[in-house]
Amino acid sequence: MSLRSQVIKVGTLVAAGTLALAAPAGALAPAPEDAQASNQAAVAAPKVYKGRVIAKTGLILRDAPTRGGAVVGTVPYGKVVDIRCKVESRDVVDGNPRWYLLTNGRWAWGSARYIENIGEAPRWC
Repeated sequence: MSLRSQVIKVGTLVAAGTLALAAPAGALAPAPEDAQASNQAAVAAPKVYKGRVIAKTGLILRDAPTRGGAVVGTVPYGKVVDIRCKVESRDVVDGNPRWYLLTNGRWAWGSARYIENIGEAPRWC
């Protein structure tokens, strides 16, 4: 490639870059694939469900959905908690086999027996 061809090629690239930088905001819209991906990410964001602790002595939080899981904290009576989802465990607490994955600062499990749903029940994990 001749020196002249190289200079023309570089000049064209520089001019194109200058025009792109000088374009008004919004003139460079994201590619349809990028817009679709960001819309899907917004749609895919998990819903947060709410519940209120009804255990008079407070709710014990565990690292697994079973009473055999290590205790990682407690939540006082009446406190509203964020619930990510629910599972059914073989460890039934007072007739209720469901456990909720709570997301208040620390992800931990609480027995659904001691959490009253506010609004709709959480989705399955």
